[in-house]
Amino acid sequence: MRVAGFREPGGPEVLTILDVPVPEVGPGQVRVRVRAAGVQPFDLAVREGWSPPGTPEGFPRVPGNEFAGVVVQVGDGVTGVKPGAEVIGNCRLNAYAEYVVVPAEVLVAKPASMPWDVAGGFPAAVMTPHIAVEELAVGPGDTLLVHAAAGAVGTVAVQLGRIAGATVIGTAGEGNHEYLRSLGAIPVAYGDGLEERVRAAAPDGVDAALDGAGGDALAVSLALVKDRDRIITLVEHERAAELGVRLTPDKRSAARVAEAARFYEEGRLKIHVRGVFPLERAADAHREVATGHGRGKVVLTVS
Repeated sequence: MRVAGFREPGGPEVLTILDVPVPEVGPGQVRVRVRAAGVQPFDLAVREGWSPPGTPEGFPRVPGNEFAGVVVQVGDGVTGVKPGAEVIGNCRLNAYAEYVVVPAEVLVAKPASMPWDVAGGFPAAVMTPHIAVEELAVGPGDTLLVHAAAGAVGTVAVQLGRIAGATVIGTAGEGNHEYLRSLGAIPVAYGDGLEERVRAAAPDGVDAALDGAGGDALAVSLALVKDRDRIITLVEHERAAELGVRLTPDKRSAARVAEAARFYEEGRLKIHVRGVFPLERAADAHREVATGHGRGKVVLTVS
C-alpha cells in the first residue's frame, strides 16, 4: 500500500510516498481503508524525530493520528462493527496511509452528513477541547475565555462552551471576529490592552480560561480567573506547574468523539477545514500547519 512517510527525521521534505506491506488484522482489530487523515502539530513533532509513548522505534515511520474511512476487514472477536461501515477514529501513528489497523473500540460511526475531509480531521479537532471543557467544569452561567479561539482547537472549544451553557469570549485577530460571532462567541482583539478589553466584555468576571496562545494571553488569564484550577494552557507546558495552572490530561476516548459527532449531526457543532491536500502532498500539508496561522483543520485525502 502507499503511505506518506519518512526514512529519517527532518523537515517537511523528508515526507515522501513509500510502498509498505498492508498491515495485518489481529484479534479485536479492524482494518480501515482510509479516505482522509488529519494533519496537526503532533504529526510535525513525529516527523522531526519525536516518538509518541508506546510506539515502536525504527523506520520508515508514518505519521497521522486521526482518520476517516471504510471498514474492510474485522478480526476475531469484533462484534460492534462490520465491513462497509463508514467510521472515524484515532491512533498514534500510521494514518497517512491507504489502510490502517486499529482496535475496534477506537472507532465511531461517521455521520452520513459529514463530508470525508471534515471526518478525517474530526477526532483530534474535538478531543482536546472536549477534555478541556469538561476538566474546567464549564456550565450554565459561566464565562469561558478561549485564547486563539479561531484555531482548530479554539473553534471547537468555543462551540462546546456554548453547548454547555456558558458565555464564551474568544481572543483572535480582527479578521476572525465575524467568524467567532457566527460561532456564538464574543470576539476580543489580541495586542496591548487585552486584559482591559476582556474585562469590558465580561463585566461580571471570567470563570475559566483555555489558553491556546501562551505568553500575554496566559498572563491575562491569570489576572482574570480567580481559581487557577480553572485555567488550562495548551502551550505553556513547562510553566504550568510553577504557575499553578493545568494541562489537559490524556483522557482520550471514542465516547468523546461520539458525543461530538452527535452534536455535529444535530447542527450544533461545525468544523472548518482550511486546507485539503492529496496524500502525495503531505509535505505541503505539514508546511501549512507549521505556519501556525489560519482557521480550522488541514487534511490529507487518500484516493
